[in-house]
Amino acid sequence: MKNAAILYDATLCIGCLECERGCAAANNLPYDDTIAREKTTSEHKYTYVAVLGGEKYMRRLCMHCNDPACASVCPVGALHKTALGPVVYDASKCMGCRYCMVACPFNIPKYEWSKAIPAVRKCIGCYERQAAGKPTACAEACPTGATICGERSALLAEARKRLSENPAAYVDHIYGEKELGGTSNLFLSSVDFGKAGLPTHYGNQPLPPLTGNVLAHVPDVATIGMAVLGGVYWITHRREEVAAAEGAEKDQKKG
Repeated sequence: MKNAAILYDATLCIGCLECERGCAAANNLPYDDTIAREKTTSEHKYTYVAVLGGEKYMRRLCMHCNDPACASVCPVGALHKTALGPVVYDASKCMGCRYCMVACPFNIPKYEWSKAIPAVRKCIGCYERQAAGKPTACAEACPTGATICGERSALLAEARKRLSENPAAYVDHIYGEKELGGTSNLFLSSVDFGKAGLPTHYGNQPLPPLTGNVLAHVPDVATIGMAVLGGVYWITHRREEVAAAEGAEKDQKKG
């Protein structure tokens, strides 16, 4: 199967956190009541269910962009988009530059700061499971069908069908269909996606034309063009956002 994806329908989510537990088990990650309360992705938590109030929820995890910014800035190819769909990571190649953390518009890759030999950690879309024809662990664990797994084109058709058959139940939008060039993870919701915590201000153009040019032209300072300058602007401001996000995560863990 190519172009594997998941469809998360927030209107079917009951906040049971089975997706979190399934993800942790499949990736040999710790999971207990303390971790369940952490509402952020981290080096030990690849997905979480955000509580929006009024029994409404939203999942957060790696979006597996069709044209991933994280892979475009990696100077050693530790991150790459597979033909199957997931964006995977090879720790043996990683040099610890953390450019991927800065470039990701969804603030997903996290660094193992506490380890002597740290690596970057993130959801890899259960690549081996999907390559073997199995669903992602989160989809398999979901008791309500809020998260399902399949080919992206088929999931888009299913999402459009749900919007057409029950328009009053949803925001008329499939998040991930076009955002930043499209993603392998697609979301439906009854709550505005911006209010649900997903970025809505980046537009539909993929980021690598900006982010990739930063590395491609670093030695050639004299010939920097507008695309490269745009990439530098993006990277600089993402550093500030990542630093703020990491500070918030530390505060949350202390609390």
